[in-house]
Amino acid sequence: MWILLQFVLCALLVLSESLKREMFSGIPALSDEMINRINSMNTTWKAGRNFDPSEYEYVEHLLGAKLSEGRAMLPMKSVEMVEDIPDTFDSRIEWPDCESISLIRNQSNCGSCWAFGAVEAISDRICIASEGKIKVNISAEDLVACSDLGGCCGGGLIEAWIHWVNEGLVTGDLYGGGGCMPYSKPFDGSDRWPVTPVCNPKCQPGYPKSYTEDKHFGKSAYRIPPHVRAIQSEIVKNGPVEAAFLVYNDFGSYKSGVYIQHSQDYQAGHAIKLLGWGTENSTPYWLAANSWGAKWDDKGYFKILRGSNECGIEGRVVAGLPFL
Repeated sequence: MWILLQFVLCALLVLSESLKREMFSGIPALSDEMINRINSMNTTWKAGRNFDPSEYEYVEHLLGAKLSEGRAMLPMKSVEMVEDIPDTFDSRIEWPDCESISLIRNQSNCGSCWAFGAVEAISDRICIASEGKIKVNISAEDLVACSDLGGCCGGGLIEAWIHWVNEGLVTGDLYGGGGCMPYSKPFDGSDRWPVTPVCNPKCQPGYPKSYTEDKHFGKSAYRIPPHVRAIQSEIVKNGPVEAAFLVYNDFGSYKSGVYIQHSQDYQAGHAIKLLGWGTENSTPYWLAANSWGAKWDDKGYFKILRGSNECGIEGRVVAGLPFL
């Protein structure tokens, strides 16, 4: 009965929000008008200034998830459902020894969200599967620059996980950090062009392993069925997953609360890491980690409506298991 009531309430909420979207047609992204319009509504989230309105093109460069199935297909996993799904779940709390789960990365001015969502979830899953014995940050640089999957011009989630299984990925931290191949694009505003880094298949000076020796491989990669309970069961058992969704003009102004699309003006696809869920003011949400740095939105995290495939997010979930 409770599940049916939740479904009805969620459906009514979605219907109400679809009517409100008519009010946003033509309002410029990132503008004060957009922020003020959202904050004047009795909606589930608050807007604020993350980017200057002049940075619209910059923000568009960050959206690099190609949402078509692409050149390769992954099998749909037959997920064994967890019997008792908790009302609230946060991978950071469930696996506190895996520091990678709490790391907010910054893709800089590059349409590499597809790669960041993948390497973030892969790093977490290596730690979780090894029971904390293997703690690494898998390199976004290796996937962006050396995979020939699109680089800063965007890529597919499916192809990213297949590359991990077939070719492996080395370690690498944020810009200026450690590991074999840290990210080469600065995020201080000095790199304003979405140019894909040149692949240099070797580890940085002083790193104790060669590029080949540092490779970490996946044992499997798969898609998760587009159902809330299947996605929750996968996260509970194996850790965070990568997901993609449709981005509209209002998303760049998100600050807090549970995001629901209001604007009808579509921008592009975006990939992120899903690490948990909960309920806020009676609104069910997914907890996601973005890759735009810790200064964006809620310290790099955001919440998005759960249970209605908001912006397509529940239909584009990918994961895999590491080869240990």
